[in-house]
Amino acid sequence: MISLHRSCFLNNSGISGSSSLFSYKLNKLPPASVKATALGPNSDTNASVLIENNKAFKEITQDGTSAAANVDINLTVAGGDREVYYDDAATEDQLVTPWSVSVASGYSLLRDPHHNRGLAFTEKERDAHYLRGLLPPTVISQDLQVKKMMYSIRKYKVPLQKYMAMMDLQETNERLFYKLLIDNVEELLPVVYTPTVGEACQKYGSIFRRPQGVFISLKEKGKIHEVLRNWPQKDIQVIVVTDGERILGLGDLGCQGMGIPIGKLSLYTALGGVCPSACLPVTIDVGTNNEQLLNDEFYIGLRRRRATELEYAELMDEFMTAVKQNYGEKVLIQFEDFANHNAFDLLAKYGTTHLVFNDDIQGTASVVLAGLVAALKVVGGTLADHRFLFLGAGEAGTGIAELTALEISKQTNMPLEEARKKISLVDSKGLIVKSRIDSLQRFKKPWAHDHEPIKKLVDAVNGTKPTVLIGTSGVGRTFTKEVVEAMAALNDKPIIFSLSNPTSQSECTAEEAYTWSKGRAIFASGSPFDPVEYEGRVFVPGQANNAYIFPGFGLGLIMSGAIRVHDDMLLAASEALAAQVTQENFDKGLIYPPFKNIRQISANIAANVAAKAYELGLATRQPRPKDLVKYAESCMYNPAYRSYR
Repeated sequence: MISLHRSCFLNNSGISGSSSLFSYKLNKLPPASVKATALGPNSDTNASVLIENNKAFKEITQDGTSAAANVDINLTVAGGDREVYYDDAATEDQLVTPWSVSVASGYSLLRDPHHNRGLAFTEKERDAHYLRGLLPPTVISQDLQVKKMMYSIRKYKVPLQKYMAMMDLQETNERLFYKLLIDNVEELLPVVYTPTVGEACQKYGSIFRRPQGVFISLKEKGKIHEVLRNWPQKDIQVIVVTDGERILGLGDLGCQGMGIPIGKLSLYTALGGVCPSACLPVTIDVGTNNEQLLNDEFYIGLRRRRATELEYAELMDEFMTAVKQNYGEKVLIQFEDFANHNAFDLLAKYGTTHLVFNDDIQGTASVVLAGLVAALKVVGGTLADHRFLFLGAGEAGTGIAELTALEISKQTNMPLEEARKKISLVDSKGLIVKSRIDSLQRFKKPWAHDHEPIKKLVDAVNGTKPTVLIGTSGVGRTFTKEVVEAMAALNDKPIIFSLSNPTSQSECTAEEAYTWSKGRAIFASGSPFDPVEYEGRVFVPGQANNAYIFPGFGLGLIMSGAIRVHDDMLLAASEALAAQVTQENFDKGLIYPPFKNIRQISANIAANVAAKAYELGLATRQPRPKDLVKYAESCMYNPAYRSYR
């Protein structure tokens, strides 16, 4: 058995990210020579290794174990001096050898999701890799496999069944999974991501079959560094981590929140082109306060109340330290679905020492700001000309509010404190005002303005007279008919964003927004809604989905070698997304571009983010590519089957 480290990025000076340690166990030696060539993101090799006529071995024991090996390493990667992905567009014509832990042939090859091609193995490959008799005689193309899988998935009527079918495919044929998702992104995005992923997390204990990420619980305290080394991939560039306390709008799901990091990283690959072997899903299990889960015999997490304060902080600090020790300074850590009381503190604490990004705070803010900027082309004016009212003052609400204020300040040179006065927030106790400031959490205090206290949302609408109403409350049907009609009375074209996920928690439906505003609302939601027909006109609701932003944002950080996230990068991502909304989209009532173009959208976002990283002096990959869009495209993972030797 040959066991080799691998890397998602290589350069012409050597192996990036891991040492060139090799261990061998040969059950039988090859007759003449074995050549293991760098495979791709799913390879366990990160070098060309030539072992010819057994000359490389200094000593071979009788049981076939190598006591010592001297291996010549020659790195040959297309692209000159630039660092590239193994499975990017620049290397798609190169031949690969499907060897991972051992020479992957026969039955083992069909059980390896990274290299399995099912019925797409050619006649030549079936002979070369001992597959004769293990497959039916038919040879079919990957495109026909996609057609067949879509036919099967569409037969399922229950979304969770579709989700499970997709997860099974990911674990049996990784390339086909991503090809399927990329080619049918608009249809399958709601299956692998919100809203279906919410139900998957709720039932994760019942549907759990095999590990797809790393579970770090309080039992692992003191040995997280070693636990991370148990993950087979060594060169990780993106980690999505959750502690499961605030999964979507569903609350504390504890260890079962793992469905979120898995889903997010699937989108990093499918939508942003980050190679799958560079992605690591992580769940931090510190217990759960969900009594139903604690009493569920199928629950897979720690059966204890949540750890807090010092116990929690020490585990997170050990995790963050271990990540940098294992994967280096440039690994992106995306915080996902942490509760407010931890999310803001973690972002503030590690934002200056690690490359960290909170999707709920920053990703949501960036995608919503893009929608607002695009909507201005319909309603007119600048951001500074509008007034904003938020229902919800948690991570998403305050994150959107702050990024919007930053953009207003940037456009007008207005002091940030003045820009914030154009934005009002409502929480569970009513409008956030100065008279409440002593009782407010720290992240709410910047939004406490001089205003009389108001309890009801409809009164806040009439009192602050907003042109934009944004819901991030996590409470469904709070944008009542009375509220929407009040917005329509104040504005010819009221902007209404109902962003809470999943669909059941949305502040209002698309149909309600269009009907109650008499077809005048500019509407967007967090989860998808079907088109709405009102008085003979069809309205296509926009979806302010974070999937527009974080895959391209992450790719931009990776390809520039950024070491920190800066607010200006988020603004750059928003501007890049808004710029891709065409007049044709506006004519259909859309303020976001269609998802079918998401890879091109992500490439443009990545280029803008990378450009900002270079401008700010935060990029480490030098020299800067001349055409960042083309460079981003060339770095994207390509799920098409590779030709095997």
